[in-house]
Amino acid sequence: MTPELALKLGWAAGRVLSRAGTKKVIIGKDTRISGYLFESAMEAGLSAAGLNVMLVGPMPTPAIAYLTRTFRAEAGVVISASHNPYYDNGIKFFSNDGSKLDDAVELAIEAELEKPLVCVESHLLGKVSRIDDAAGRYIEYCKSHFPADQTLEGLKIVVDCAHGATYHIAPNVFRELGAEVIAIGDKPDGLNINHEVGATSMGKICETVIAEHADLGIAIDGDGDRIMMVDRQGRVIDGDEILYILASDAKSRGVLRGGVVGTLMSNLGLELALKDLGIPFARSKVGDRYVMELLKEHDWRIGGENSGHILNLDHGTTGDGIVAGILVLAAMQRSGQSLESLTAKMSMLPQVLVNVRFEGGSDPLSSHQVLAAKEAVETQLGARGRVLLRKSGTEPLLRVMVEGDEKGKVTEHAHFIAEAVRNLV
Repeated sequence: MTPELALKLGWAAGRVLSRAGTKKVIIGKDTRISGYLFESAMEAGLSAAGLNVMLVGPMPTPAIAYLTRTFRAEAGVVISASHNPYYDNGIKFFSNDGSKLDDAVELAIEAELEKPLVCVESHLLGKVSRIDDAAGRYIEYCKSHFPADQTLEGLKIVVDCAHGATYHIAPNVFRELGAEVIAIGDKPDGLNINHEVGATSMGKICETVIAEHADLGIAIDGDGDRIMMVDRQGRVIDGDEILYILASDAKSRGVLRGGVVGTLMSNLGLELALKDLGIPFARSKVGDRYVMELLKEHDWRIGGENSGHILNLDHGTTGDGIVAGILVLAAMQRSGQSLESLTAKMSMLPQVLVNVRFEGGSDPLSSHQVLAAKEAVETQLGARGRVLLRKSGTEPLLRVMVEGDEKGKVTEHAHFIAEAVRNLV
């Protein structure tokens, strides 16, 4: 990421998006220090293409999706590297309905990137304004997903904002719903986003829940689209268990449409637990984009990843850590059960991942030796286990994942397949 790239990308996106109607684009960002730099560059590029820019400052990714819809903007832009360290950054786009851009629009923007930057005439330049009440709007939006006749009074909740974009949002949402909130990871300085806090680093929140005798903890990542939770014993509740809670609650209320979409990495325990409830389950490739595609294909509403990216299309167009947390709390209040009780009937199976480097022209996924080892393990595991082999997208690595009932056996099986990969000539 460079200022030049951000400038050119803003211009290229503006050229494509300005062909529509309102010529408004909303720009939000997380709290990393480079956000100031790239925000200014994107603003200049969009203005040069003739689009008006509306700035909201640090705001969660799902908030930009929401605001894009409510302001009838052409698009929303989020400057964020999500759960990555502060020295990374990236740019995400939402279409005017708050969903990810479709492939045709992305290809059109890429085509514009290849052209020389040409500024529109002076009288056509875009203007820049700021939405001063963006945080308040989004807080009210989040609260609207909690039953109006319920309250969180009596609950003590630890909320970890990862020193990220939800630092001024999430604690206020849960406080205004009546909970006693202990906020951590709520003091961003531009350099500490995701550092030893948040949904990708659960140690701090687990310690705090136990030390404060809290009822539960909610950890969100740097840009606010992922969630992990902690029960009162300090046990981490991941995305698979959150999906189980949401699906079982929806089924009990008679509002579940179809089944649940997970990914190739979703724990087999989720699939088996949903089967016990009579809820269909399907797996997509890893990535929320593919989860969304499969949800639309099946006309289902609930899906997500074990990393905590949760989609509920009855409550939004993208992953939203705060809203997902609210939906879990609503399920707790309706049932009168604790977080640990809601997951008691789901058993997470041990899952072991081994990365194996392969060199030369050999393809381990087409090797008879590797496939025979995989088949042998699958035979031993039967219906209570699973093997997944997939290549890394960035390195010559094969990721060997094995699930089963016994951790020792699962580890043994994973290394057995890994050795077959290492023996390739």
